[in-house]
Amino acid sequence: MIISFHLPKHGFTFNLDFHALNNLGFDIGTLQWILTAPQAEQIAKVLNMVVAIFAVIVFTWLARRFHRQQLTIIFTVFFLLCYSAYSFVIDQPGDGIVWSFYLFGDLFSTLMVATFFAFLNDSVTPDEAKRIYGLVGLGGVVGGAFGTSMVSEFISELSDQNWLWVCFALGVLIIFVAFFAGRIVDRNPPAQPEQLEQEPPKKGNAALEGARVVFRSRYLLSIVAIVGLYEIASSIMNFQFTSTVAHYLEGDAIGEQFAKVFAITNIGAMLVQLFLTSFVMSRLGIGIALLILPVALLGGSAAFMVVPILWVGSSLNMVDNFFSYSINQSAKESLYVPVSKEEKYTAKAFIDMFVQRFAKALAVVISLGITMYFGDYSSIRWLSLVTIPVVALWIYAVVYAGRRFKEMTE
Repeated sequence: MIISFHLPKHGFTFNLDFHALNNLGFDIGTLQWILTAPQAEQIAKVLNMVVAIFAVIVFTWLARRFHRQQLTIIFTVFFLLCYSAYSFVIDQPGDGIVWSFYLFGDLFSTLMVATFFAFLNDSVTPDEAKRIYGLVGLGGVVGGAFGTSMVSEFISELSDQNWLWVCFALGVLIIFVAFFAGRIVDRNPPAQPEQLEQEPPKKGNAALEGARVVFRSRYLLSIVAIVGLYEIASSIMNFQFTSTVAHYLEGDAIGEQFAKVFAITNIGAMLVQLFLTSFVMSRLGIGIALLILPVALLGGSAAFMVVPILWVGSSLNMVDNFFSYSINQSAKESLYVPVSKEEKYTAKAFIDMFVQRFAKALAVVISLGITMYFGDYSSIRWLSLVTIPVVALWIYAVVYAGRRFKEMTE
């Protein structure tokens, strides 16, 4: 995950981003505009939405012709070629290379996560999803922690070019795993409900197909609401978190607080995924699993509005990340299991690539507006009056999606 915060009030920048962004600058005539890493990332988030539009078109076009391991192998080969190309320029990048590599990194996570879960959703039954998605999510959490630890340990020993070749080797491994996993599923395909066995022919504009599929289904629209409303609420609560730290602490204490919060968050997310996710999804159902994150955020927002102190503000980040990348991710992906193959690929691509990026871009606008109108810390607590109704709408969408999932799987 890429995390960047800029706290000009205290002259502190906390940045876990591509280091070259710190020196990114543009000359416009006699006017020089120097971007900090967080400012550049805000602009890049908007550009990510533009890239996502093209990604949706390509993904939809390919998904009409290929499924499961074939789609995974095609995209992995594309990224292998990109690793090779970037390896020649990454050690001495210019501004254009920095920008393109940032967008490339987001494109990688967007396409590979969407492809992986489309593959997985097309390979299991709803009951199997309830049992194994917790374990799958745990693998993602542990893999992320392991990858971060390895980069932190060896970042000074390997050049950027060498890191790309590490990625290249991992990509080759992905191809082999996808090939053999696909062979297993092809020999024992999951049973599909009768109403999903006959699919309509795939035709029409690839750029609009995903949107068309989504907007003709209230169930898929509820997933759109779940994804989009989360991004908005999370962005505002993250602003409250960073504002709280900047208000109460100064200098090195700010970095120490961030380090404590992120360490607690990583441990908490791993424990949730290990002990809670599979139990809740298999025993209590997908609907209950999806309710945990918004209910927790609702409680956190209300608490911060009443008591806006340091650790209550810090808990907004912890509560979000405890559940968002663990139980909420696993349960949300399970929603796609009982839908048709067309919806698993085209609709999911539209939601995961475009809707999510659009919501992030909207959150950028909201964040900039917040920065302009809520400079005084005493006003920050009242931003919970924005997040609370957003989360309430999110809960309504979750209740509907959970009920429909139960009806479709029973």
